[in-house]
Parts: sequence; C-alpha cells; structure tokens
Amino acid sequence: MAKAELRQRVPDELEIEEHDGSAWLGIQFFRVRALRARGALPVPGISSFLQLNVRTYVRGPDGLPGVWFFSIDASSRLAALGVRRIYRVPAFYARMTLEPAGDWQETECVRIGQPGRVFAARYRATGETSKTGSGSLESFLAERYRLFSADASAEIHHDPWVLSPAEAEVELATIVPFALPGTPRCHFAFRQDALIWPPEPIGV
Repeated sequence: MAKAELRQRVPDELEIEEHDGSAWLGIQFFRVRALRARGALPVPGISSFLQLNVRTYVRGPDGLPGVWFFSIDASSRLAALGVRRIYRVPAFYARMTLEPAGDWQETECVRIGQPGRVFAARYRATGETSKTGSGSLESFLAERYRLFSADASAEIHHDPWVLSPAEAEVELATIVPFALPGTPRCHFAFRQDALIWPPEPIGV
C-alpha cells in the first residue's frame, strides 16, 4: 500500500516501515486458545475466542520494530474490553465464525454495533511449511515482537513463525479502513504460542 495512505492513521512518532518500497497492511484471522495471565488458569469467556487483526508495520521512537493495530475484533466481549482497556488499542466485540469447508477455512466477522463493518473470506494452505527467511517478506510481516498504541508499547515473545504459502478469496472487507489494492499475499500457520507483556510508556 501507499505509505501516505496509512500515514494519516498512524501517529507521527511511529515510522511506517516498508519492504521492497511498499508499506503493508496485514489482516490476521485466528483462534485464541487458553489465554491466561502468568501463573493462572484460563478463565471461561475470555480464554478462548476468535480474533481478527488489521495492522501495519512500524518502528518506534526507540528504533525497535513492531505493529500498529487499526482494529482488533474478538468474539468475546470480555476479551475485546480487556484489550481496549489494558493495551489501549481499538478493540471491538464481533460475531465471528471460522469453519472448515473441504480444504478451505471459511471466515466471517461482523462487528457488533457498527452496521456494515464486515469481513468475509475463505483461505487454505497451498504448500509445505517453512521458517521465515531473514530479509524475506514473510519475516518482515511475521517476526514482530512489539505492539504500539498512541502512548505505550508492549513486548511480545514467540518462536520464529513456521508458515505455509496460502491463497485467499475475500468476499467482503468493509471492516478494513482502506481500499485493498492488488492481489493479497497469503500465509497460513497451524499454531503459534505467544507471551505478551503489560504495556509501558513509549521510551521506557
């Protein structure tokens, strides 16, 4: 995507990163399982849910790379509220489905209280899994270990991603605040375990 188009929705303190001369918009649809605080057991109603992220790729004032979320939608009302309050990112409660259909996965996300904000698509893996290579687009998009909000950031730890090439057919994407140009580059991951730290003021 054009960097200038994203710039109007990203704070000036964050540098929008480019790969091969282009800024990128990412859409991730996945299922969260066994979410819990360190040392605690999963809590019913907030530990397992579907999530849709719309994000771009940035570098903070400290020079560290990360992600900026334009929106996070969750099928758990409590999870959406918790993300919004703790991490101060735009998180929303949505009606969401993720169902297998042959070798495809069919997805739908309808944001509650915002008529017309919908994402509907299907996707499938098309090749063998492999680790992201240094300097590759896959590494640029996936190997991100920090999230940013307007005045804070939080560290994210996970193993290097193991991805498969994939294809997607997007039926509707009005939940995204931009027109989607060109053909999407798609990747599929079976699983990823992750740890996320509490937010800290930017610069700490």
